Amino acid sequence: MELARYRNVIAVIAVAIVCCGLALYFASASDGSVSSGRLHLGVLGDPARFQQQTGQKSSSRLIIVGWNQATNAGYFNQLFATMLDEPMVGLSTGSEGAPEIISPGAIARGGGDQLLAALNSAIASSHGTVFVRPLAEMNGHWNSYSAFNANGSARDANHSTSAFRKAFARIYLIVHGAPGLNGRLRALGMPPFKGDTTPAPNAAIVWNPQGYGSPDLAGNRAAAYYPGDHYVDVVADDLYDIHGKAEWGSAEDLYNAHPSKPFAIGEWGLWGIDDPAFVRRMAAFLTSHRRIVLATYYSGRPGSTFDLQSKPQSLAAYRAAIAPLSR
Repeated sequence: MELARYRNVIAVIAVAIVCCGLALYFASASDGSVSSGRLHLGVLGDPARFQQQTGQKSSSRLIIVGWNQATNAGYFNQLFATMLDEPMVGLSTGSEGAPEIISPGAIARGGGDQLLAALNSAIASSHGTVFVRPLAEMNGHWNSYSAFNANGSARDANHSTSAFRKAFARIYLIVHGAPGLNGRLRALGMPPFKGDTTPAPNAAIVWNPQGYGSPDLAGNRAAAYYPGDHYVDVVADDLYDIHGKAEWGSAEDLYNAHPSKPFAIGEWGLWGIDDPAFVRRMAAFLTSHRRIVLATYYSGRPGSTFDLQSKPQSLAAYRAAIAPLSR
């Protein structure tokens, strides 16, 4: 009887710790965390042009950085100055057919530490939240860091889901400047970090798969790439309207799979079509899912496939349903 009561008490305490942690995440912006009750809206592209188009006062701008673009904190400091109050930095090792710069396996072995150290230093010296979105859509074959090819064949060990999980954990620990860094890396079977880091509690590391794998195999599902709750601050999904079809069910499944984590729509947009119903449904999704903290429209670049300028009905729906959420 006493043992049963003890287990019940432990269970209650565990739930309370999770709930308190989530509440603290939402409750304060003073340490760089996402503020309570506020949905952050962002854009890839020119925020000023996008505001003129839609009326949206973006708080975040997404810029995707190749692994060979940054070698020092100064690069990121200059970048942050163009990325509004809450920058979102994407990290890529080669996507959309671009040559691979570094593999997940090499990142796990410390081959990408110089960039991570520079990013840590820049975030630690900045104010407010900096979202870091490494290796997004990792379960999409078009990205070189995916574990699978389009035909379903597996790539080599440096691109396995295991290598990805280790790489992501290493990114998280170094960018955060985690205490006991090398001990934690050692426990994960990775070599030590050679250098110094600074605590960066204002870093928000975003794990952003697609809701479904492409190819859609059991081994290429989002969960296969998940590094664990200790190495993720925000879970995200990318959601596009392609030929009038969007994977809302997959987004819902991903949201429900991580109930202790804030959620984001890392990218969303209209793939060359004018579909105001999709925009209105996105507004309903954002307002009905209380853990969503960020939604980034892709993209505000003039003339892009996703540019709302060529989609008058969707633009009107955006102005009416999405932009007011930023106020």
